[in-house]
Amino acid sequence: MAEHDTLPLPDYDHLSVDGLTSRIRTLDVQGLETVLEYEKAHANRLQVVMVMENRLRSLRQGAQPSGGDPAAAAADDPAHASTGSKVSEATSGPPVNPPSQGDPTNPAQPR
Repeated sequence: MAEHDTLPLPDYDHLSVDGLTSRIRTLDVQGLETVLEYEKAHANRLQVVMVMENRLRSLRQGAQPSGGDPAAAAADDPAHASTGSKVSEATSGPPVNPPSQGDPTNPAQPR
């Protein structure tokens, strides 16, 4: 059985089900069998096992692994989300003006 450090998907134990579903599409038959064996021996999540078995069946029937890097950050990965676009002066919204009620320096407010 494969050890965690030798799995073809880095940080396998920290990936969400959706992240796993997209990343296993990049694996070949041997890599997928390795991850499936690890999953069954550890968490044995029904949804993950079913997705992997279905993908394995497809690969054996001639499907090809999708392009992409199995180590690439997934869109739902919190580490990936923190490296997204930052708010800048050019991308921020318009300034918010406070309401005039209760502002004694507002000339439009009756006294």
